[in-house]
Amino acid sequence: MGVFVFLPLVLPLTAWPMARLAEQHLHPRAATRLLTWVAAVMATCSTVCLGLVMVVGTAQLPGNPLPDGWSDPEVREAVPYDEVAGKAAIPALFAVLVVCGRTVWRHGRVRRRAHRALGGLPGTEVVVLPDDTPYAYALPGGRRDRVVVTTALLSCLEPAERRALFAHERAHLAARHHRFLLAAQLAACANPFLRPLRTAVSYTAERWADEEAAQVVGSRRTVAHAIGKAALVSRGTPVPTLAGFASPGPIPRRVTALLGPAPLVRSWPSVFTTVGLAAWGAAAGTAVSAMSSANSAVTMFLILYAATPL
Repeated sequence: MGVFVFLPLVLPLTAWPMARLAEQHLHPRAATRLLTWVAAVMATCSTVCLGLVMVVGTAQLPGNPLPDGWSDPEVREAVPYDEVAGKAAIPALFAVLVVCGRTVWRHGRVRRRAHRALGGLPGTEVVVLPDDTPYAYALPGGRRDRVVVTTALLSCLEPAERRALFAHERAHLAARHHRFLLAAQLAACANPFLRPLRTAVSYTAERWADEEAAQVVGSRRTVAHAIGKAALVSRGTPVPTLAGFASPGPIPRRVTALLGPAPLVRSWPSVFTTVGLAAWGAAAGTAVSAMSSANSAVTMFLILYAATPL
């Protein structure tokens, strides 16, 4: 395997230029899907890399349950600096599994608590809570998807702006944005180099919902005004990890984008543009990462198979 086994750990750096450029130049729908897939593939490859290196490190520990042949010099030579890298991969992979597991558990717990809190209310799609705290969020799952909004926020908006709010939250539910957000969050947990992509996906998912709301309402300016008003009075949702209408983030950028022309729908940017070069660079990094992890996995399997006593 050689040094190629370590490539998936650092290749996420190739996606950094793509994260910011995709926010600015791609349609939010395309940017969200592209960045999420890149992050998921790269995170999977880096986790596979850690797992392969961990096998070498675990085999060196006294009293390990692995076959004795897995600690032979031929196996250790497959990983450069096996004495250090092999043992360092053990706590690193353990930390990745713990953090990812905790993230999934917390995400599910938050959603269950939110659904239980609304359990005694009528099973309508829109739930209006008599609360003096202004907020709104999309709650997926359960018996049905729901849009939760408080009377305090509705009182701050004009009728057209209220329609924009509901259209925005329905767009989150229809496109299953919570899945993109969770995938990007798990990818960032698996590899810290993917955190810029997580931030970018959070922004582009909101922009995606903004554009869908603008189409429903028929006025981009109305959606921009609604977001601006909600941001002035709202402090974000009381339910973390769920998409909110005026959740903390780059609100001025969202408003500015809505006051400008609608983004063009392009399947893939031209290679002769800045965003195209970044997209192709991220795609190349993702492909090399996948090939490196697959090659390392096959090579390690063959080496361990040969070293396993019959």
